Amino acid sequence: MKKMIAMLLAVMMVLGLASAAVAEGTTYTIGICQLVQHAALDAATEGFMAALTEKLGDNVKFDLQNAQGEPATCSTIVTGFVANEYDLIMANATPALLAAVSATDTIPILGTSVTDYATALAIEDMDAAVGTGINVSGTSDGVPAQLYADTVMELVPEAKKVSIVYCSAEPNSVLQADQFIACMDELGVATEVFTFADSNDIQAVVTAAIEGVDAMYIPTDNTAASNMTIVSNICSPAGVPIICGEEGMCGAGGLATVSISYYDIGYVCGEMAYDILVNGADISAMPIGYAASPEKKYNADYAEAIGFEMPEGYMAIVTE
Repeated sequence: MKKMIAMLLAVMMVLGLASAAVAEGTTYTIGICQLVQHAALDAATEGFMAALTEKLGDNVKFDLQNAQGEPATCSTIVTGFVANEYDLIMANATPALLAAVSATDTIPILGTSVTDYATALAIEDMDAAVGTGINVSGTSDGVPAQLYADTVMELVPEAKKVSIVYCSAEPNSVLQADQFIACMDELGVATEVFTFADSNDIQAVVTAAIEGVDAMYIPTDNTAASNMTIVSNICSPAGVPIICGEEGMCGAGGLATVSISYYDIGYVCGEMAYDILVNGADISAMPIGYAASPEKKYNADYAEAIGFEMPEGYMAIVTE
């Protein structure tokens, strides 16, 4: 955790040194490819656009497109960005990042809502503190798996078995699940993995995943995040505590989370974009940015629905 905080501070320090002025009449066009619409990704995009608008005003134009959860559509979107010779591409979520990387090795690509860049980009021995070495950088939504394992044991101290549910098509979900399993193994708690290929399988998979378990863990999985109502409708009557990877998922149908601010990682990503566009920063050497302070939060409605009394130290999620 200390390393993550230090890395974010390093990014902010570099950005704080930026002082170059935007040349008069210069306008930058940025293509934003967001994988799917849900609270976390929406917040990251909002933060990204806010940072650049604050710094550039009318000197920045955005082409925001949503792939509606389809990786193939991400490829179509970023191909259009490349054809239009946009100044920078922001890829929100791992499939969007991979599509952008496949489409161009010259236009700067900033990712956000990506858990682990080395895994996503398949770069061995990548040091996130010194960059990717290619035309890619960005911010991560990664939270140490141990924090989720600790949350399970704090909320369900007698847990003997925990199910893990995620989309098998999302590499960063696989990584988070593997890390969580290792943590639970150390605690002597059994785990069972249940995966779905797409949203069509979620109901059947979650129904199987609630059998004989004391809790459920869902990582920061975009497909699951877009379908938390389905998950909640199955788990709530069974009284299953759901520990989610992020706040938006939890607020939409989980019990508790250890969450970062997606708006904040989007905002830092926007500041990185400014440094690249205006100050000529070398994206290949830009450190990956991380959120500084994950917070323990819970969904009061779900807690009430399953008759669960939360311990002290958890902040209630405010939903609109």
